[in-house]
Amino acid sequence: MPSPRGLAIVAVAESRGEVPGLDPSMQQRRVLATLFAIVFADLVGFGIVIPLLPLYAEQYAPPGWAFGLLMASYSAMQFLFAPVLGRLSDRVGRRPVLLISLVGSVAGFVLFALADSLALLFASRLLAGACGGNVGIAQAVIADVTPREQRARGMGMIGAAFGLGFIAGPALAGLLLPLGASAPGWAAATCSAVALAMTVAFLPETRHAGEAPAGPRSGVARIAAALRRPGLAPLLGVGFAAIAGFAVFEVTFAQFLHGRLGLDHRHVSFFFVYVGVLAALFQGGLVGPLTRRFGERRLLFAGLGTIAAGLGLLATARGLVPVVVLLALLSFGNGMTMPALPALVSHASSSDEQGLALGAYQGVGSLARVVGPFVAQVVLAEFGLGAPSLLAAALATAALAGLAVWTRRGRPARPSGMLGTPEAP
Repeated sequence: MPSPRGLAIVAVAESRGEVPGLDPSMQQRRVLATLFAIVFADLVGFGIVIPLLPLYAEQYAPPGWAFGLLMASYSAMQFLFAPVLGRLSDRVGRRPVLLISLVGSVAGFVLFALADSLALLFASRLLAGACGGNVGIAQAVIADVTPREQRARGMGMIGAAFGLGFIAGPALAGLLLPLGASAPGWAAATCSAVALAMTVAFLPETRHAGEAPAGPRSGVARIAAALRRPGLAPLLGVGFAAIAGFAVFEVTFAQFLHGRLGLDHRHVSFFFVYVGVLAALFQGGLVGPLTRRFGERRLLFAGLGTIAAGLGLLATARGLVPVVVLLALLSFGNGMTMPALPALVSHASSSDEQGLALGAYQGVGSLARVVGPFVAQVVLAEFGLGAPSLLAAALATAALAGLAVWTRRGRPARPSGMLGTPEAP
C-alpha cells in the first residue's frame, strides 16, 4: 500500500497534469494534443458563424456604418479584453480563465442562434469577442509546457487548428442551412460546448510559478505597459503591421475573385477551402523542421518577404493559374509568419509574464483586424480591385522593416525577470 507521502506526491503530480511514471515528453504531447482538440472545436464554431454573419445582418438593412461596426465588434472586444484574460491567467492559472472564455463563447453562439434583430446580433458578437481570448491563453499554455526551441512548432499547432477550423466551419454551415437559419448557430454553440467539456475533463493546469507580478488593471493600460517594454514593443508593432496587412487581403479577396476573375460564390468558397488546407499543412507540418533549421527570426524574415512579394504580384494577376500559384506562395509565407511572431513575443517575455505578453499580442492583432478591414474597403472603393493587395504588400514590407530595426538594435536574449532584457553582445 502506498505511503501517505507517496500518495501526496501523486496528488500533487496529478494536480499539475503529470502522470507518475509517464515520460515528460509524453506528458507534453498529451497537453498539446488536448489543446489542439480544444482550440479546433472552438474554432469550428467560429468558422460556422463568420460566413453567415453578413448575410444575417443584411435582412435588417442596417446603414453602412452600423454594418461596419457589427463586422468589427468581435475584434474590437478582443482588443479590449484579451490582455485582461491573459494577465488574469498569469495570476490565477490558465485552466480557469480558459473555462470562462469558453463559457462566453457558448453563450455568444446561443445568442447568435436566437437572434431575431440586429441588436441581438451585436450582443452575440460583443459577448463572443469579450470572451474570445482563448487563443492567447492556449498560446500561454504552449509557452508553459514547451522548451524554447520547440515553441514555434507548438504555436504552429494553433495555426493548424485555425486552418482546419476555417475549413470545417464554413462547410458545416453550408450543410446545416437547409435545416433552418438557427441551425448553424446551435451547431457553433455545440462545438464550443465540446471544447468546454474537453477542457474540464482533460486539460491540466500548466501555470505553477506563483502569483503574477502586479501590473496595470485595464486592458488598454496593460497593452500600453507591454508596449513600454523595449524588447517587446517593436515585435508588437511588427505583429500589427503583418496582421493588418493579411486582414486587408482576407476581407477583399472574395471581391477580387468575383470582380477580376468573374467567379461565383460557390467557386470563391473553394478558394477559401484551398487556403485553409494549405495553412493547415504548412503550419502543422513544416514549421517545426524549418524552425529547427533556421530559427524563428529568420523564419519571420522569410515569411514576411514572401507575403510582401506575393501580394504585390497578386495585385496585377489576371488569370486563374497565377492566382492559384500566388495563393500557395501567400499561404506558405503566412504559415512561416504567424507561428514565428508569437514565439518571438514569448521569448521576449519572462516566465511570469507570458500571459501578459501573449495577451497583448492577441490584443494588438485584434486591433489590426479592426483597422485593416475598414481601411481595405475604403481603398477598394476609391482605387479599385488591385489596390488592397498593394496596401497589404506595403504593410508586410513595413513589418519587415520593423523586424530589421528590432534585430539591428539587439533582440532580447532569454529573459530572467523582465520583458525584453537586452541581449548581451
